[in-house]
Amino acid sequence: MSARILVVDDVDINIRLLEAKLTAEYYDVLSATNGEEALRRITEENPDIVLLDVMMPGMDGFEVCRAIRELPGHRHLPVVMVTALSEQADRVRGLEAGADDFLTKPVNDVALMARVKSLLRIKMLLDELQVREETSLQLGGAALDFDSHTQLADRQFLVVEDNPHDADVATSVLGEVSNVVTVADADEALRLAAGGEFDAIVVSLELESSDPLRLCSALRSQKESRHCAILATLADGDTARLAKALELGVNDYLMKPIDPSEFRARIRTQLRYKLYQDYLRGAFQRTATMAITDSLTGLYNRRYGVSHLKNLRDSREGGTDVAAIMVDIDHFKQVNDSHGHSIGDEVLCEVAQRLQNVLRGQDLVARLGGEEFLVIISNTDLALARRVAERLCACISATPFIVSAGQLSLNVTVSVGVAHGFERQEDPEFMVQRADEAMYAAKRAGRNRICVAGEADASVPTDADVSDAGEPKMQTEAGNEG
Repeated sequence: MSARILVVDDVDINIRLLEAKLTAEYYDVLSATNGEEALRRITEENPDIVLLDVMMPGMDGFEVCRAIRELPGHRHLPVVMVTALSEQADRVRGLEAGADDFLTKPVNDVALMARVKSLLRIKMLLDELQVREETSLQLGGAALDFDSHTQLADRQFLVVEDNPHDADVATSVLGEVSNVVTVADADEALRLAAGGEFDAIVVSLELESSDPLRLCSALRSQKESRHCAILATLADGDTARLAKALELGVNDYLMKPIDPSEFRARIRTQLRYKLYQDYLRGAFQRTATMAITDSLTGLYNRRYGVSHLKNLRDSREGGTDVAAIMVDIDHFKQVNDSHGHSIGDEVLCEVAQRLQNVLRGQDLVARLGGEEFLVIISNTDLALARRVAERLCACISATPFIVSAGQLSLNVTVSVGVAHGFERQEDPEFMVQRADEAMYAAKRAGRNRICVAGEADASVPTDADVSDAGEPKMQTEAGNEG
């Protein structure tokens, strides 16, 4: 994933070294040589992550980190301290100042890149939720204050550890003020997590009776635990397993033997992120009224969809990584004429559900009216937008629609139009219009297919796997209803 990274260090060769490593991974790199310059560049250029040295003249890294946490709009900017300091007390001090991690020089490249990618995923999600909150405020929602001073009191923790000593250490730290459940079995942990009551889950990557990495993956996949903070504990030096854990969605890690102060600081940091995400989701849900939703399908309506598209354009340097996808049900009038409007309503609701099932959490689908749906995809290039459109088309035609309390089976297809990237800061309505015109081109080409704005031909979905890695293969079905 592309991102802008700010490297802060008063030694030029250190900046150049990190710049070379990050540029090789296709990141855009900014630099600053002191704390004041770093704060100015954060305010003016809005980086996605900060790699911060500690020992600098003037403001040291601890002071800079605390100042970042007070900057309006940047309170949750990921900060990684990269320093020659190696004492445990320095590490804890950095975490308590608000840093997300504390890496000691010389930095292991695998660990650094894994940590950067992990933090960027969190940043991307928070950015998406903040855009949605801004959309809600523009449509009449109330602004709420979030208390960033996270406390451990009255939280729910799950510790998955089969080493009795390490389990006791974790329980003693967390159990001081909160409720802690400790298990040694991965299956039992997954069952408990399905209750959806835990704020954070601590997983030992040294479990002997089961695969801890598979457990981490399952926790991230399971709906009830998807938004939990997950912290892994592992032996110092196990870089390969750490990198894989972060790739699978683990939020943070702690090397054994567990230091109680560092453990407490890392848990508090992850809770801050988790609770802020919960706050944004809750604020959005509280302000999502009938003014922005479709009463039949429960999807957002046109007003909200276009407003969200405008916010994405304004927040993403012109919206070059945004796609608008128009989806229209083929021959829908025949469904209403032949079976009645109540059956047509059932078809609309099932189409809405299928579209949502194949999209990422940060993507959005809205019903524009009638049988037209608008899908908005962010963080995408044209190739990915095309694959998403193919997947949307295929998910409708893959299996018949069973309606009328199971008494009627209908083969339903859709025509799909794709518009990628705003043209010269164009109005969002015009981007929707380009997607709409592409959709009509798909209908003229025979329906049950996609067309991309600016391309002459419409393509028919095939039986090829058009989904992202790890997703089930979608099969398409020829022919239209009616």
